Amino acid sequence: QVQLVESGGGLVQAGGSLRLSCLRSGSIFSPNTMGWYRQAPGKQRELVATITRGGSANYADSVKDRFTISRDNAKNTVYLQMNNLEPEDTAVYYCNADFGPIRGIYWGQGTQVTVSS
Repeated sequence: QVQLVESGGGLVQAGGSLRLSCLRSGSIFSPNTMGWYRQAPGKQRELVATITRGGSANYADSVKDRFTISRDNAKNTVYLQMNNLEPEDTAVYYCNADFGPIRGIYWGQGTQVTVSS
């Protein structure tokens, strides 16, 4: 059973930085794509960033030039470096691993990020 465990969330002032980590276990296969999504209170879950096995990254417009996604395939870990955080970035951040249509998609339990103004 695939497990994703996020860490690194917390409370930070606007303009500050946080680095989220997501450790994957339970599969000998490497996901095609890993990503970070977030969900703010009263809003739908939205894409933040994704990265392919080969390292190609995709970002939501709202976080471009502030967030950087990376993955270490040897450590089964994906990271999200978040700089210049804004109160609008406050949300629960979820890690996602997409193994494709046969092996499926998995989610972590989420980690809270709160940015104070």
